[in-house]
Amino acid sequence: MTATTDDQTPSATPRAPRLLDARELAAWRGMLRTHVLLSRELEAELLRDHGLQLSAYEVLMHLSDAPGGRLRLAELAELAILSRSGLTRLIDRLEREGHVIRERCESDARGFFAVLTAAGRSRVTAARADYLEAVRDRFLSLLSAEEQEQLGAIWTRVLAELGPGLVP
Repeated sequence: MTATTDDQTPSATPRAPRLLDARELAAWRGMLRTHVLLSRELEAELLRDHGLQLSAYEVLMHLSDAPGGRLRLAELAELAILSRSGLTRLIDRLEREGHVIRERCESDARGFFAVLTAAGRSRVTAARADYLEAVRDRFLSLLSAEEQEQLGAIWTRVLAELGPGLVP
């Protein structure tokens, strides 16, 4: 008979974790630490020089690259890797600042588009050169062209495994 807890749900005997070896741990922790530290540095620079959080820059950049400067909110949340509620709060703020407007989707009464305003385009254009230079200086310049290609292929493979539609 399976043991039960106070709420009468079966409890399983915990299995021993399969620990990561030194190589695996270095790869995993290296990716995590690099992402967190680079994100912090890039955001600090964007805030200092352009008054933009990294997530706001990402949203404005995706809108800037989209045809007509507009994307459905659900698609934008996916591209910017934000929850829908997180994107809603961010779009609220960007709308108050005059960087985006919301437009109702005519084919879906519940759907909305985020549309980049001229002020939003100006803001992201001003920040983009600095952002891209920082990415090159702090990350890409540390890798050879071959290593960049390998890393791109690795991320593509990992993203494909995590879910359809994640690979650009």
